Amino acid sequence: VLLNSGNLDSRTWDPQFLSLARAHRVIRYDARGLGRSSPADVPYAAHDDLLALLDSLRIDRTSLVGLSGGARIAVDFALAHPSRVDRLVLAEPGLSGWRFRQVGDTSWAKVLRAAAARHDSVGMAESWLASDLMKPAMEHAELRPQLREWILAGAGNWLGLVRHGDLERVANPPALGRTHLLRAPTLVIVGSRDLPEIQHIVDTLTATVPNVRRVTFVGSGHMVNLEQPDRFTNVVLDFLRPPSHQTP
Repeated sequence: VLLNSGNLDSRTWDPQFLSLARAHRVIRYDARGLGRSSPADVPYAAHDDLLALLDSLRIDRTSLVGLSGGARIAVDFALAHPSRVDRLVLAEPGLSGWRFRQVGDTSWAKVLRAAAARHDSVGMAESWLASDLMKPAMEHAELRPQLREWILAGAGNWLGLVRHGDLERVANPPALGRTHLLRAPTLVIVGSRDLPEIQHIVDTLTATVPNVRRVTFVGSGHMVNLEQPDRFTNVVLDFLRPPSHQTP
């Protein structure tokens, strides 16, 4: 199951979907408030949404591949339902309970707040493209049109945050301080150009998760699966193979 990052929908997995589907049954879905899913206008828990999806499809056990906020959801789900998770791939992961102290260049945030005051959801969405999380990916000319299209498609989610606030209920207790309880084999992927806070989260996971492997993508930022799509796909496919078939 592929879990998309925050502010973007499941199309961000386009570079990986077909390659993974040749070897596995693969499911991707839009997180609440994004893409074709319901608006995030009532209180909800993202990992409970994932449970409802798996139950509706009668999937008892799965591997979870999450990017950014999707990785945070994957960790929360794995802690709540360990018997349902075979393996975890956590790319540029968030972590519930983590307090972000450094968000990089804040000039984009000023633009975001000004657009929010105007209820300008398009302006809010476009401001995100200038954030430090997105800058490395935006350096790739071939990615810019897609990223802008995908960001603007989620403009309604930005406006929903202005109107309703963030209604997502974080895991209780949060994952921070409990990652040593993760039992599934875990692959952590991080780009060398991602924010220091993401690097700190990756350091925490690497130090505390019992069965963990870390891979660094030199030169990549936060959108690692888009910035280095072929390598990302191959690393994930190798991790999901049975141990006897994995590359040393």
